[in-house]
Amino acid sequence: MFDVDRYLARIGCAGETGVDIATLRKLHRDHLMAIPYNGATQDFAGVRLVDLDEDATFETCVIQGRGGTCFQLNRLFSRLLTELGYDVTLLAASTAEGREASGLDVEHMFHRVALDGADWLVDVGYPGPSYVEPLLVTDAVQSQYGCQYRLVDRGSRTALQRRGRITRWSVVYTFTPEARQWSDWKEMEEFLVREIAADTGPRDGRNILCGRTLDNGQAVLKGRRYLTVRDGREETRTITDDDEHQRLVSHLLSDAFG
Repeated sequence: MFDVDRYLARIGCAGETGVDIATLRKLHRDHLMAIPYNGATQDFAGVRLVDLDEDATFETCVIQGRGGTCFQLNRLFSRLLTELGYDVTLLAASTAEGREASGLDVEHMFHRVALDGADWLVDVGYPGPSYVEPLLVTDAVQSQYGCQYRLVDRGSRTALQRRGRITRWSVVYTFTPEARQWSDWKEMEEFLVREIAADTGPRDGRNILCGRTLDNGQAVLKGRRYLTVRDGREETRTITDDDEHQRLVSHLLSDAFG
């Protein structure tokens, strides 16, 4: 069963029940460090974005530490924040690749938290690289762990952009401020069901997507491409050896990662 105390203890935040920005920052960062993004969880849990069993998902993703996708992790984190007393609003975003693949604007799931007269973006379900701590909704450029972030008005949508120490600005995802309901992801759920049913290709690591937050950045494995960001410095390499690839997946998803 979903349990706030067990949740806080699992992410290293036992007793952190305050409703303030310092606590929100700690909950967000420590959650990302403790619980990985793991795209493979959709394979064993089934594609359930709308009628999600939160208790079963909590046990699998958080307590057992298997991690999950945005639909699982951000939904659980929203419940945690709500039960602690935060004012949380569900938002929808679209990544460039996701929009191209599905044709949907309601793709990624994340949240906005209203706190002390300010709005903060919170997202513990993106594989990365992205913001490690809550991001203030403002026109100003914000810095975190050597990376910079900004929100750019694109007319009907807002683009969240990021850059490292020596990289150019790139879009993480675009979104609107419209409050959403879980049912808004029904079309996305149906799309994923069709995609999984149609995927009869070999399981050679191409579909792997997992990510983990470090104390000074993030690590992301997408297929065979391994990206690390440390203090804003990015390094990318292609993993060609199957054994190394499997070891890296296991390490990213383990509690010993670091």
